Amino acid sequence: MQDNATEVTAAGIARLAGVGRAAVSNWRRRHADFPKPVGGSETSPSFALAEVEAWLRKQGKLAEVPLRERVWQQLAGHPEGPLTALTHAGCALLLLHDRPTVWLEASAGSDERLAAMLPGALEGVLVPRFEAGSVKGASAKGVSMKDAVHTPTGPELLPSAPLLRGVAELAAETGARDTFEFLLGRHLDANPRQYTLTPGELAALMVELAGPARTLLDPACGTGALLRAVGTGPAQELYAQDSAPELAALTALRLALQARVTVRAAAGDTLRADAYPELRADAVLCHPPFNERNWGHDELAYDARWEYGFPARNESELAWVQHAVARLADGGTAVLLMPPATASRRSGRRIRADLLRRGALRAVIALPIGAAPPYNIPLHLWVLRRPGKAPVQPEVLLVDTGQYAGEGRGGPDWREVRDAVLDAWRAFDLAGTLQERPGVARALPVIELLDDDVDLAPARHLPPPTAADGADALTAVRERLGETLRLTADLTPPPAEAARLARWPLTTVGELARGGAVVMRSGGNGGHARVPVLTDHDVLAGTAPSGTLPESDEEAVLTEPGDVVLPVLGGGSVARVVDDVTRGAALGRNLVLLRPDPAALDPWFLAGFLRGTANNRQASSYASTATRLDVRRLQLPRLPLDEQRRYGARFRALDDFDRALRNAGRLGEQLVRGMYDGLTDGTVAPD
Repeated sequence: MQDNATEVTAAGIARLAGVGRAAVSNWRRRHADFPKPVGGSETSPSFALAEVEAWLRKQGKLAEVPLRERVWQQLAGHPEGPLTALTHAGCALLLLHDRPTVWLEASAGSDERLAAMLPGALEGVLVPRFEAGSVKGASAKGVSMKDAVHTPTGPELLPSAPLLRGVAELAAETGARDTFEFLLGRHLDANPRQYTLTPGELAALMVELAGPARTLLDPACGTGALLRAVGTGPAQELYAQDSAPELAALTALRLALQARVTVRAAAGDTLRADAYPELRADAVLCHPPFNERNWGHDELAYDARWEYGFPARNESELAWVQHAVARLADGGTAVLLMPPATASRRSGRRIRADLLRRGALRAVIALPIGAAPPYNIPLHLWVLRRPGKAPVQPEVLLVDTGQYAGEGRGGPDWREVRDAVLDAWRAFDLAGTLQERPGVARALPVIELLDDDVDLAPARHLPPPTAADGADALTAVRERLGETLRLTADLTPPPAEAARLARWPLTTVGELARGGAVVMRSGGNGGHARVPVLTDHDVLAGTAPSGTLPESDEEAVLTEPGDVVLPVLGGGSVARVVDDVTRGAALGRNLVLLRPDPAALDPWFLAGFLRGTANNRQASSYASTATRLDVRRLQLPRLPLDEQRRYGARFRALDDFDRALRNAGRLGEQLVRGMYDGLTDGTVAPD
């Protein structure tokens, strides 16, 4: 029996029933027995999930709620909030994973019996898996710090009982680990502004820079992305801490479900209340909070961790750097994600200088724009070593991967970034120096950086690409631009001829979908396998798939040749027919795919009429900050297939012309920028 306290919004009802939000609004108006709101606001009400599901079944609108959707709605509408629900679900999944027979015994019977028996059962799993390791020292400072995962009581678990039964049922299909990853990933996707996430590709790169390690620490673990990227072994020990108790608990459960390793997690302010003051780890991975002024500057003036200098109030990142180095064993490696200002702010120059002089800072790596939030700036990776008995290395590695930034919001080319960074770092780490790689990497003597600024920004110290390569590249771009301009001239549409105003009988995409002439799908799920993702920016710019989506148990919508794809945000009249470049890509967020029946609709005819400005205007709705396209309201004429193909051929020729113009524009910008750069850096002569 589902708990009526679990609530669901109108959007959630739409997902349950597989309809649009407008249909839910219609049901509320037309059916007097539709469940009444139990919460929310007048403009965004919420409803009891059990009542909604019963009503849908009664109306024959839903034969059975999909298990994953039901579990997700129970979690999202939990009376104590989704984070508490996730924690309870993670505890139950760990019990199911470690002691399945104990779970079966506890879950037999009523919800009240389940809630009463679970605390004792969970105690037998949580205590050995998460019993605190080294937490000495925190309480001596008079600051609150506690273990991340505690055993919930029976009264706390009772509202979660229906959710836990659903979670166990889902785990029987997909496994405990994948079930938890699905629920956590769905929560993070639904609340993108509440969390600062570390992308999986970046986390994997940071782990590879740190190298093999038995003990690893993440002192600002968030949702555990960095430690989750570690290839765990049976002898490994993972330590995590976060100031948010809920995130520390989720990290601990996530890691424990991933592998049978020692997991220690604590909740508390790391800089003020370090949970592991005696720890000396082989590696520290950290994505610290940026630009924090309230990091403990006044209370921690005489802390022993500041062996390279006391950080200024606006240099919280340098406090995290020194904390990471202090928790390393001799020769251990720390990798931190840093804002680029930390490499050059004058207030931090003395600490940067001491890190260089004493051999602690080994590399500064500039990432491309879009590598991690905030996506509009090129973040840095700092690689540090705890100086041991070996002689101090006289050089530091500087790497700039900015050239591998992707187009628009698609993110960087991670394969190129990874190869450039790891090739340079491994060669430098082995030899202590590196043969110069123009425009990418350079090993610089420390003495050359110890000036008044101690500026460590890689771009300011790397030589430009070789002059010969630059001139040859510009010549190639010029030749391609000439070919494209000639093609553009050949593709220019013939003069337009006046015609009598056509009065066609019209239909809508919604009517065509109901009649089976077109299948309509929305994007946004990553599926089980990593495939290129077609984003709304790719459709608008006419470029190849460039995006990513987190893997999930929900099937991705994969494109096929002849599909028509439309962005639904932004108010632009754009429709793109899928070709060999975009086939097989997953459909990204804010995109709708139309798959026409070839016996009834020509795809180019469909795409062409959907691009009409007046058509888009009448099908758009407007909010205070955005325009949204209701694809079902878009219109097109009812024409025989032969007539559709006549129009389709003309629309296809226009699309070819449009692509040629776009390509000429890109090549022109590339040539102009290259000429400016060549003239100003001396690689191109003015004559």
